[in-house]
Amino acid sequence: MYEYAKKEYAAIGVDTERALDALKNIPVSVHCWQGDDVIGFDGSDSLSGGIQTTGNYPGRAVGFEQLKSDIAQAFALMPGKKRLNLHASYAVLNGDDKDRDEYAPEHFAPWTKFAKKIGLDGIDFNPTLYAHKMVKDGLTLSSPDERVRKFWIKHCIACIKISEYFAKEFGTRTLMNIWIPDGFKDIPADRLSPRLRLKDSLDQILSVKYDKSKVVIAVESKVFGIGLESYTVGSNEFYQNYAARNGVCCLLDNGHYHPTEYVSDKIPSLLAFYDTVALHVTRGVRWDSDHVVLFEDELKEIAKEIVRNDAIDKVIIGLDYFDASINRLSAWITGQRAMQKALLYALLTNHDELKKLQDAHDFTALMVKQEEYKTMPFGAVWDEYLKRENIEKDYLTVVRQCERK
Repeated sequence: MYEYAKKEYAAIGVDTERALDALKNIPVSVHCWQGDDVIGFDGSDSLSGGIQTTGNYPGRAVGFEQLKSDIAQAFALMPGKKRLNLHASYAVLNGDDKDRDEYAPEHFAPWTKFAKKIGLDGIDFNPTLYAHKMVKDGLTLSSPDERVRKFWIKHCIACIKISEYFAKEFGTRTLMNIWIPDGFKDIPADRLSPRLRLKDSLDQILSVKYDKSKVVIAVESKVFGIGLESYTVGSNEFYQNYAARNGVCCLLDNGHYHPTEYVSDKIPSLLAFYDTVALHVTRGVRWDSDHVVLFEDELKEIAKEIVRNDAIDKVIIGLDYFDASINRLSAWITGQRAMQKALLYALLTNHDELKKLQDAHDFTALMVKQEEYKTMPFGAVWDEYLKRENIEKDYLTVVRQCERK
């Protein structure tokens, strides 16, 4: 089947061997928080900031050992180069009475040891600015309470140091992404002041010296969340302007925009101005619902924009979803494989030919060619990729065995 597919793709100018070689070297950062429903280790037993999981499927990981075991099992069933994406709330404190503003590399050394053991490419990191007593009235870095604001500034600065530690340990760049839940449920009386406070907080965080060749700092916008439906301090317009002015990265989460907005269209817009673009790939259903990523049209378009713009080394791909209604290992594996499928689909497309048709205004041929790609023998190439990665196509059987055990 693969030999047949290889010939079929060769006939349209696509080298499947080249595609397979490229795919295995594209790192995908897989989020730890699918395994425990975003709870973390530092004492938070409830979520805030518009974050919630739905469902009560058995098997939620509790503590470092269980989460580590589940990650190892899930990652063993994922093809390709993988990274681990951690939130600061997953610090392994081992009785150390430290709050988030005092976290240090030592609290994440167990994660480094684990990630090296299972052969990961590196660790990406996120300050955790939710589910904590210092989130006052739903505000963090934009709070009018200076004590609150300083706490979270210290936390983000501590996270820069931890990110540098990860980068040095693995010899690869670490993405440190800042997302805050700040906003208001109803119509605010002052939209500017919270954003000026956020701007000042970010300025203070970025005033700390760090190795920009090792740490990529990103800011992540959002339209709204539960409890902050009317106003979000960290809007898309705010962060894109801040990132452009201050030399940091814009992270695009494809659940954080209006339902008719597409991140696939935003990627080339940012590539025109930024050397690095970061993604949190998710699947929104009507809103930012963080459903498990599937091999659907928008995911395909996201991957196409990465591949056809020669941006594999410019776009940092991370996953971000959490579903508590299904087996969590299966959720992890399904989403990661979907991302890999989308990248392979993009790599198996003759983008040069399609671009020429567009430039020639031959939109009739362009439509026909794009439709023909949909029935190319993609599945046979995917199966060959799994075979070369020594990964079984059937992961449900293994997941069910783990579930019973």
